[in-house]
Order: sequence, then C-alpha cells, then structure tokens
Amino acid sequence: MKKVQYKIREIFPKIIKHIGKSIIVIHGARQVGKTTLIYSLQDYLKEKQHIKNNQIFYFDLEDFEFLDLCDSGYKNVLKYLEIKGANLKNKIYLFIDEIQYLNNPSSFLKLMYDHSDVNLIVSGSSSFAIKSKFKDSLVGRTIDFELFGLSFQEFLNFKNEKINLLKLNKKTPKTIQDKLKNLFTEYAIYGSYPKVVLEKNILIKEQIIKQIINTYIKKDIADFAQIRDIRKFNNLIMLLARQSSNLVNIQEISKILNLNRETLEKYIFILENTYIIKLLRPYSTSKEVEISKMPKIYFEDTGIRNILAFYDFPKLLDEALFENAFYMMLRKEIDIENLYFWRTKNEQEVDFVINKKGSLIPLELKLSFFKIRHSGLEAFSNKYNTKKTYIVSLDGKNIIYPWQVLKVL
Repeated sequence: MKKVQYKIREIFPKIIKHIGKSIIVIHGARQVGKTTLIYSLQDYLKEKQHIKNNQIFYFDLEDFEFLDLCDSGYKNVLKYLEIKGANLKNKIYLFIDEIQYLNNPSSFLKLMYDHSDVNLIVSGSSSFAIKSKFKDSLVGRTIDFELFGLSFQEFLNFKNEKINLLKLNKKTPKTIQDKLKNLFTEYAIYGSYPKVVLEKNILIKEQIIKQIINTYIKKDIADFAQIRDIRKFNNLIMLLARQSSNLVNIQEISKILNLNRETLEKYIFILENTYIIKLLRPYSTSKEVEISKMPKIYFEDTGIRNILAFYDFPKLLDEALFENAFYMMLRKEIDIENLYFWRTKNEQEVDFVINKKGSLIPLELKLSFFKIRHSGLEAFSNKYNTKKTYIVSLDGKNIIYPWQVLKVL
C-alpha cells in the first residue's frame, strides 16, 4: 500500500522543536488540517527520530471509547497503552484530537505529564472551550500553537505552484505577477481550507464549505456553547458575513435581530473563539479609545464568508472581499495583537495598521487604482510620523501587490 504523503505546513518546524519538552496544544477550527498535521508529526517521529510504532498512539475524542477512557483517568490510559504493546519505561508519544471534549482536560494532562514519561500533543477546535477548561495548574507545562487555513504561500504549495513569495523582486517577470493576481483572486473567492483548495470541482468546493457551515458552525458550536435561540444565532452569522470588512455596530445589530446586547456579545465572543470571525480594534495610543470605538469585522475564511453571505461563490472580487482576503492572508503571518485599522471622527481611514516592534506600517487597500484616496494615509503618517505608507492593490502604479507586503512584515 502506497504511503500517504502529507503537505508540510509552515507551523510544522516550530512544533517539532518542542516535542518532548512541553505539552503541545494545537488550536484551530475544524477542517483547517489539525488531524493531518498530527499525522505528519507522527511520520516525523517514525522516520526522522526512529520512534517505533508501539511508542506512538493516537486518540480521537469524538470516538466515545477514547473519550470514556481518558475521562476515567490517566492510570487507565497507561494500562490501555501497555495492553496495546507500549513499554512504559520508554518514551511514549500520545496524540489526542479534540481535547475540549474531556470533562477535565486540565487535570488529565497535568497528571499524565507529572506521573509518566508520556509526551502529549493535543488539539482542539474551540479556543473558548479549551481556555474555559484549562486551569492554572497547567501553567509552565504547555505551549500553544494556532493553526489556521492555508497562508497564501501554503496555498501556492498545495496547488504545486513553484513560486517562493519572499524571493520575488523587481526582476520577477510580469507573467508571474499576473499569474499571482489570478491565484490571489482564487484564494479570496474559495478561501483557505486545505480540502477546498485541493478540490478542483467548484460544486464540490461549495459542498465542502456548506458541510463545514452546517455541521461545525451551525450545529457543533451552537451545541457546545449551549445556544438557546439557534435561529437568531444563524441569522447573526449570515448578517455578519454581509457586513465583513465594515464597522460592527452592536446596537444596530441588536435591533435588527431583536437580540439583547448581552446575548449578542456572547454570540460574537463564541464566534471569535471558535475561529469563525475576528473583530479588529482601531489603533490608538489610548487603550480606552481603542476599547470604546467600534471594531471592524473579518471572517477567518473568505470561502465561509462568501457562502454565508451570498449562498454562492462570487465571480469577481469586490472591495469588501478583497479587504477580507488580505486580512485572511495577514492573519497567518503576524500576531493579531499587532494588527489594527485607523479611523477618525472626520472619517479619515487607513484599512490596516501593523505594529512592527513599535514601528507603524499603514496600508490602504483598493481594488482599483483610480479609486485610491491618499488623505487617510497622509493624515496617519503626519500624526504618527511613519517612515513609509503603502497602497495595496492588484492594478495601478505606485502600488504593491498583497503578497509583496509579506516582505515588509
């Protein structure tokens, strides 16, 4: 039987440095590739570290047998491993998928870590659930990694495009840049889920995304978070999809959906912490202003956003989709705590502001060069004395392409 070759993700070399040193916790939405990443880590241990098969184990906690076993305590898990051929005097590597389903994952992981030579690599689909169930007792024992959909470079790799974005320069042929424009448009329209990217049939791409929406977003998340009014929760998701790349007015949404503010904020918190949306805060030197001003909303995946908002994939980019796709690309490259937007009372605006070690990088996005307004960039540059400003577009002069921003991060 031919061995499956997994596409290596950019996060992979960062994780392997910590195997055996800490409990590795991998966070990320369903279908972004956590299980495939776990399989590739197992292959690495077998092929590069020469770890034997009876020293590597995988539990999927969606399987009630494994869930009950782990909930029964770490000692029973050790007994199970022995029955399956493990020599507990040697190092054991235990991979656990969907750790959030455990009743008390914090206690289980702590006891396993403290009282055995089992190296733990675990994953979860809900940052909200994991954070609520992980206690302070795990402090110093875990290291966290977030896995998102594909970065734009990974997207190219998955499509077998031999283009290294960081090696592009002024001498790069126009044919390559034109090809990248088309590929970025595809990235924006269909999103960054690995399975969607690998699928060539558009109808099947749509089916995959609808399945994610119906089973994960509308059902799993709603069930896990104990959402009472499923209809309003689902209406909220669709409304937010249509408002992506825009300011979020909680009071206005509350009226439209007939939801009280507390419930609405709870729903939005859940969607943020299950990797569906992200609220981007405005840049300000005053934290009070940053917190009080309205945030902008982006979807972590534009394919999800498009199907939720329009029930179909658009044929062309529009401004909102272009901006959300650029956010989706940036999200994989920088710490979200360093990403903002800027807007004044006079409605001067900069779409994105990146804080790079105290140095501010303002970015204005426009699909068409002819629609570019320089006033926001100029106002921001004058106020904060920035060294350089950037106009990000797919056409025009004196602009940079979205993927060229990666070289200034």
